[in-house]
Amino acid sequence: MDTSRLEEFVFEKMARTRLPGLSLALVADEELRYARGFGQRDLDDGRPATPNTLYSIGSVTKSFTALAVLQLVERGVLDLSDPVEKHLPYDIRPKGGTVRLEHLLTHSSGIPALAYSEAVIGHANGTGGRPLPIGGPEDVLTFMSGSAEWAESLPGERWAYANEGYALLGLIVEEVSGQKYEEYLRQNVLRPLGMERSFFARSEVEADADVAVPYVLPADAPPRPGRYLYRNIRSEGGLISNVLDLARYLRVFLAGGAGVVEPGSVEAMMRPRVDGPFRRSGLAGEPAGDVASGWGFGLVAEELLGRKMVGHGGSVLVSTAYLAFLPEDGLGVAVLANASGYPLRKIARAALATMLGEGPEVVPAVKVESELESVCGRYRGFRGAIEATVEREGDFLRLRFDGSAAEQAILVPEQLTGRELRFFTLTDGLRLPVVIRRSQTGTELLFERHKLRRTGE
Repeated sequence: MDTSRLEEFVFEKMARTRLPGLSLALVADEELRYARGFGQRDLDDGRPATPNTLYSIGSVTKSFTALAVLQLVERGVLDLSDPVEKHLPYDIRPKGGTVRLEHLLTHSSGIPALAYSEAVIGHANGTGGRPLPIGGPEDVLTFMSGSAEWAESLPGERWAYANEGYALLGLIVEEVSGQKYEEYLRQNVLRPLGMERSFFARSEVEADADVAVPYVLPADAPPRPGRYLYRNIRSEGGLISNVLDLARYLRVFLAGGAGVVEPGSVEAMMRPRVDGPFRRSGLAGEPAGDVASGWGFGLVAEELLGRKMVGHGGSVLVSTAYLAFLPEDGLGVAVLANASGYPLRKIARAALATMLGEGPEVVPAVKVESELESVCGRYRGFRGAIEATVEREGDFLRLRFDGSAAEQAILVPEQLTGRELRFFTLTDGLRLPVVIRRSQTGTELLFERHKLRRTGE
């Protein structure tokens, strides 16, 4: 397996987004095939990231919580159809319906995200948010009181990602097992898999010799250290781990449970039950309109290059994560970073494409990004009478004419294949088509009455 193009891709994207450090591991046929650190885990001391470096894995923790629930289902102490109120003082009935464990596992309780985690993480790291009095999952349960009137659907009808549900699942694991959530996971998942350097406690993390400093990346200032919320965020996103341990964890899904759960439970986690909100755009040549993802128990089922891909991402702002695998090919990837920079979901997809013998550039999301970036730059009209700049903003372009801050437009892509890229914008409530065309004379922009040619990046 040639990883040189993948390494260049990772390096380039880290540099562009100022991502300090990143660690990556690749698994094939249940064996570790590649592991490397990129950049720095500690900018002040210049310490490099390694495959052993510890980072928060954020919401990848949810798959561990789902695994614990399914273990307890196998032991007969839980049933997926159990009402939440059977185990917790929970009186929330969205649209009059009953919320069951399976609804919490698939983010389909009927209640949209209530955003407590965004509030406390943002406040703790100085990026906004609110200082909510949440010190653990019991406070989350109190915070949710009265949220039934916030409901959008009956339970099971509609997906809405909710950290709150997985906070409650951790409490339920404690209620039926008689153990603290962290200890249950350590004894029943982490130790059996040999994940000896995966922790929840601050004391264990700070005693380790290879820990990434979590960073906030302000847009107009150097990176600054952030912080983890050890007790506030737990079964919904509190695990600290490394890519070598996550490579061991991947065996659960590539080896039919790896002795931790039954194969049927693994299949249950991977099987989509609720459609996600995204639809394929068709911008990279794939069929437009198809459902892009389906949610199982703690995992998301998607497609990559015509193959089934399953995984989950994670973010606590100052650390990001992505775990993904191709069950039919026996391939998996774990990637962790110590900030929110380039999306790790794209790096994970690029890594899996590399393992399939392709390159990062074949990944649809990377294709879209590359096409948009290829037409960014400075543009001039006839004899330089007007000039403008085209910049990428996510999956859109922003067009700015020189001389007037009011003369700018967001360009929404409609077609990004071939020589003629098509966009549209809205002005005065009307839809205006925009074309960027590649020709022998260069790259040309047609916007309303103007024609401009690209003069430089």
